Amino acid sequence: MKEKYLPIGTVVLLKGGHDPIMITSYCVYPKTDKAKLFDYGACIYPTGILDPDTVHAFNHNQIDEILYMGYETKESKELSNLLNNSINSYKKKIQEQKESAE
Repeated sequence: MKEKYLPIGTVVLLKGGHDPIMITSYCVYPKTDKAKLFDYGACIYPTGILDPDTVHAFNHNQIDEILYMGYETKESKELSNLLNNSINSYKKKIQEQKESAE
């Protein structure tokens, strides 16, 4: 599977899913649990966002199949690299904090 973060507009099918979803955002925190961070926010494809308070949040490892690749530009590739590096640094920092607390 391609490295995270796929371009906005990419349509995927999740493992165990029946309906395609389209990536609309990155790094989504659910309203109910700000401690969780998901790689992507999405809407059902092709209907789109029917309720602005509903975002389908998921992680890259939940993707079963890429059905359509969104528009890629130099800027979107740079953002993907920045997000990957930032998330990896964040995860490393959290792990170091856990280890020093033990």
